Amino acid sequence: MPKNLKVVPTDEYDQIVATVQKYVEGLRVGSPEGVAEAFHQDATMYGFTNGQLLGGPIKNLYDFVAENGTAPDVKTRVDIIGITQTTAVVKVDMENDAIGADYTDFHTLLKQDGEWKIIAKVYHQYEA
Repeated sequence: MPKNLKVVPTDEYDQIVATVQKYVEGLRVGSPEGVAEAFHQDATMYGFTNGQLLGGPIKNLYDFVAENGTAPDVKTRVDIIGITQTTAVVKVDMENDAIGADYTDFHTLLKQDGEWKIIAKVYHQYEA
């Protein structure tokens, strides 16, 4: 008979959401350094902003935040789509970023040395 074990503690979910919240809070206050706390140093991102592909190293996101400033009215919902002991996929529904745009982000996270970090971001920007 197979064992019926709970392999991912509830605390892991909380840690993942807390990591994504670092990203959101960095956007809210317009801090590239704050956003960077959520991401692995080698993370990548891809998506279209105002019809133009913004992709490659995560530094592109930091540059976007530095250029566009704060998003004091940003509103988000974070949903964990899937989780294992070392990986997770998170959906972030976002409204009213620094340029007034709405997005859906999909973040892939990796747990390394006991810490969750976003390693990849793909996103969709909605028309205003």
